[in-house]
Amino acid sequence: MAHRIIQPQGWAAAKGYANGVLGEDGTLYVGGQIGWDADQVFRTHDFIGQMEQALRNIMAVVEAAGGKAEHLVRLTWYVTDKREYLARQAEVGQAYRRVLGRHFPAMTMVVVAGLVEDEALVEIEATAVIPHPGSVGP
Repeated sequence: MAHRIIQPQGWAAAKGYANGVLGEDGTLYVGGQIGWDADQVFRTHDFIGQMEQALRNIMAVVEAAGGKAEHLVRLTWYVTDKREYLARQAEVGQAYRRVLGRHFPAMTMVVVAGLVEDEALVEIEATAVIPHPGSVGP
């Protein structure tokens, strides 16, 4: 098989998409994650809270595939409110470090008019390269 679907244990089923796809070469593609929890419920309507949850969701997929934060190589952020993102940079940094530490992959930020889930304020997709067991490196 050329790839494997990654679904964190205990998460509600993804409908019409995969949360993660792991290629034979160790490349993990994490589908856009938003600020809802494993039950697909928004526990906050605050930008920072949703951003932190989206990053935690990304890490759940990465860890389910056998990876760690340092294996992330790319993040693409979609935000609905540029002004709020810019005004809350200190909080963004604190929340980011709580989840990913001081690992900073290549990143892109895109401002969008809206996201498919009306309550979502941010969506983040990721790519990670997870070393094969026994290989050298992070």
